[in-house]
Amino acid sequence: MRIVAIIQARMASSRLPGKVLMDLAGEPVLVRCVNRICRARSINEIVVATTSQPADDAILNLCRQKNWPCFRGSEEDVLDRFYHTAIKWRADLVVRITSDCPLIEPIIVDQVVQDFLKRQPKVDYVSNSLPPRTFPRGLETEVIGLNVLERAWREDQNPAWREHVTPYIYKNPALFQIYGVTHARDYSHMRWTVDTSEDLDFVRRIYDHFGQDLFSWEEVLALLEVHPEWLEINRHVQQKVI
Repeated sequence: MRIVAIIQARMASSRLPGKVLMDLAGEPVLVRCVNRICRARSINEIVVATTSQPADDAILNLCRQKNWPCFRGSEEDVLDRFYHTAIKWRADLVVRITSDCPLIEPIIVDQVVQDFLKRQPKVDYVSNSLPPRTFPRGLETEVIGLNVLERAWREDQNPAWREHVTPYIYKNPALFQIYGVTHARDYSHMRWTVDTSEDLDFVRRIYDHFGQDLFSWEEVLALLEVHPEWLEINRHVQQKVI
């Protein structure tokens, strides 16, 4: 089975334009994200899926510099972009990651993939972001079989859902079998994603402490026990609602 991680990335962002190329301890946010996913043992290929907009030439140039596979597609219809990326790179299983997650944890990525595989053929979609959410926001990992992704691509008529790729799947439990991965402790109050300047400030403190991206999410948790005040930096930021 060929497992492909697809990272969606674009320069446009309503709250923090250009965030994917902003600096984290000497490397862009997107580089940190890819570096961390590279350590997931279950992944056969990592592809950056960006848009055909001229502003995203910068992402294509970075991919060429790093020798990363890159696909360009629709800016708004991200489901279409994902589907055609999966087809081009011959994915049997798609792992969806967003580029604003530079603290993404390879061990958790592997856990979600393994939970999907061991529940075959009974499940269509597995994620650690389904309710009840227990992981910090910014560690979201979604795993979908190509056949299910293709069905969503064919059937989903909601542009707002298509922009977020998977809502048609997890909002239709009568059509799809879904499974949520949870942790024994609830860390859902923590915000580790990058969508605002406050989010970037928070993540930069973590990267400035470690100076690289080889740390684990458990090490971040330990660091935040020493610096609980860092959690106040972006606690007020509200996540966008689909």
